[in-house]
Amino acid sequence: MSIYQTLFCIVCSHLSSGEKVGDELRRNADVREIHRRTQFSAVANDGLPKTIHDHERIFWLGDLNYRIDLSYEKTHELISKSDWSRLAENDQGRAFDGWSEGVINFPPTYKYEFNSERYTGDDPKGGRRSPAWCDRILSYGKGMKLLKYRRSELTLSDHRPVTAVYSAEVEVFCHRKLQKALTLTNAEMEDEEIMSDFDFEVGMGNIRPGEDTNAWGR
Repeated sequence: MSIYQTLFCIVCSHLSSGEKVGDELRRNADVREIHRRTQFSAVANDGLPKTIHDHERIFWLGDLNYRIDLSYEKTHELISKSDWSRLAENDQGRAFDGWSEGVINFPPTYKYEFNSERYTGDDPKGGRRSPAWCDRILSYGKGMKLLKYRRSELTLSDHRPVTAVYSAEVEVFCHRKLQKALTLTNAEMEDEEIMSDFDFEVGMGNIRPGEDTNAWGR
């Protein structure tokens, strides 16, 4: 996708689930496979992007399913203290090194009971599942500024959706200004060609005091 002359790519994915030891390796493999298999159709040498990283501004979002490498009890303890930074230190999303994400200052987005504010596992009758920030929005590339990153309190799912607002720089190609610049350049080149047909000899002669130099050309 292009906005004016700047190329954008938006990737939406649902990576492999699971919170057992080693499940994060399957998610990392998913990311590598998406990069490998995503090829955009393009005519050779047309300058258009052929891979995800050929784009200038990239967004990756979805249920990335990365978990928090802490015990169920420790995770809930830190949630009760709203200690988001300590939780984030143990996040698994290392396959996205080099990508940018906003500061996470909201509770984990998964897994909730439907139409409830309770995490699954809070109810002794339900299955135990450690909360995690499964739902993410990341960016890659220069010229982007994150303005807002938050989660929405919609209870229709076992996830809480996240939203992000960005401002992005784009290159605007003005055909009128380019045509004007090319016209001026062509005119300058023509002038240089005309001037090159003449030979000039410039020197200083002996000028007598009081002599009227304006009369030289008469």
